[in-house]
Amino acid sequence: MEIKVPVLPESVADATIATWHVKTGEAVTRDQVLVDIETDKVVLEVVAQADGVMGEIIHDTGATVTAEQVIGKMEAGGAPAAKKDDAPAKQDDSKAAAPAAADAKSDDSNDDALSPSVRRMIAEKGLDASKIKGTGKNGRVTKEDVEKFVAGAPAKAAAPAAAPAAVAGDRSQKRVPMTRLRKTIANRLLEAKNSTAMLTTFNEVNMKPIMDLRKQYQDVFEKRHGIRLGFMSFYVKAVTEALKRFPEVNAAIDGDDIVYHNYFDVSIAVSTPRGLVTPVLRDCDKMNLAEIEKAIKDLALKGRDGKLAMDDLTGGNFTITNGGVFGSLMSTPIINPPQSAILGMHKIQDRVMVVDGKMEILPMMYLALSYDHRIIDGKESVGFLVTIKELLEDPTRILLDI
Repeated sequence: MEIKVPVLPESVADATIATWHVKTGEAVTRDQVLVDIETDKVVLEVVAQADGVMGEIIHDTGATVTAEQVIGKMEAGGAPAAKKDDAPAKQDDSKAAAPAAADAKSDDSNDDALSPSVRRMIAEKGLDASKIKGTGKNGRVTKEDVEKFVAGAPAKAAAPAAAPAAVAGDRSQKRVPMTRLRKTIANRLLEAKNSTAMLTTFNEVNMKPIMDLRKQYQDVFEKRHGIRLGFMSFYVKAVTEALKRFPEVNAAIDGDDIVYHNYFDVSIAVSTPRGLVTPVLRDCDKMNLAEIEKAIKDLALKGRDGKLAMDDLTGGNFTITNGGVFGSLMSTPIINPPQSAILGMHKIQDRVMVVDGKMEILPMMYLALSYDHRIIDGKESVGFLVTIKELLEDPTRILLDI
């Protein structure tokens, strides 16, 4: 049976083999995940179509593949039984191969034990690394060991210039290729920076009214709807209402045209083990707080488990990112192209504020709106942010539509 790359999402030309979960000769069961294939945004799982034994792996981890390309083979049915006549020969071969494998492993480990600076020093002096006794951690050869070896050997030429002092401690580095998702994130962020006239405006909001509202109705809300009442649902509702009042923020530039959206799809920035993704909540104007909370939870779980589909990630007219969950006090978020703006929420922190001439300690949060100045003017950007502030500081406005 051939193991093929599944049909890739539209506009995705190729993919990368992320991880093989089985090895050649290993028994597999039907519906067992054989390999993960990573595209620019999602990870596709290829499962076994029947019980059997894993055969040849044609394309290994890291290979670039296209849709329906054969990347491996497997044999349906049980594992083939070994012939009795072949058993002694195979045993002898394995015994004979053992010393060679051990030698190869020893050579590899010795080579890995040398730091780049020590390798360079040995190469410059034309020495044999196997003859130098290491005194470092786990028998590693250090620069001092090389210098002692050179000092004890007969001089062949004039003494070279003194080498720079070695830095104490175990210093190493690791080089790994970027994942497709990380490459896509890097390219899109650079594109946003280079192709938009991005500007950020700030404001702050008193979160006490919403916190009091949550405290009062949290238990009743959870019993009624089966989910906890969080802050994100209030953010989404406030953003949706502000988008209705400022259509320029809900628009996008397409060539020489401005496209105004008459629907309200809001992207929510979610941090996953693979990187930052922005799944989309669709038709937020038609959802209540409970529906928004459930939709956000579902998208977060799918993102954590790598189950987000292309439909979950495409589209979106505006993005909300909440760095406050990681402790961020203030930031300047970057626009998610082709959108025209992004709202950054931050950590809620008690601060001394002056209210009606008196000092009060209030839970305050900074708001940051980054926007494309080519389509959104300062008046609209400030008005949009002030609208969100007013809606969050008086949540009844959301219900009364005022």
